[in-house]
Amino acid sequence: MGRIEKVNQQLKKDISRIIRKELSDPRFTFITITHVETSKDLRQAKVFFSLLGETDQIEGILSSLDRVRGIIRKYVGKCITMRYTPELHFFYDSSIKESARLEETFKEIHNELGES
Repeated sequence: MGRIEKVNQQLKKDISRIIRKELSDPRFTFITITHVETSKDLRQAKVFFSLLGETDQIEGILSSLDRVRGIIRKYVGKCITMRYTPELHFFYDSSIKESARLEETFKEIHNELGES
């Protein structure tokens, strides 16, 4: 595993813990950090999250995460020993939702073929 991948895994773990334990916003209860992509110079990090619940909440959660990203970055800086703490950018990861939708579609097709 390369250095950037190790950093990505550590950031994912730390950000998940920070959101769960350090931030007292109940809207963050159902957030899961799915993965982190750090730039080669380790100064920028894209943080992808999924959300259990209604999709109409995504924009509100995203704007809330953007408002507290400085606080999260400060906590991350205390957790990791790097020259620079990456600037965090949050993005909704719809892949889990899409996977569930595809799985449901495949089940429907399987059921239709089984009935024929």
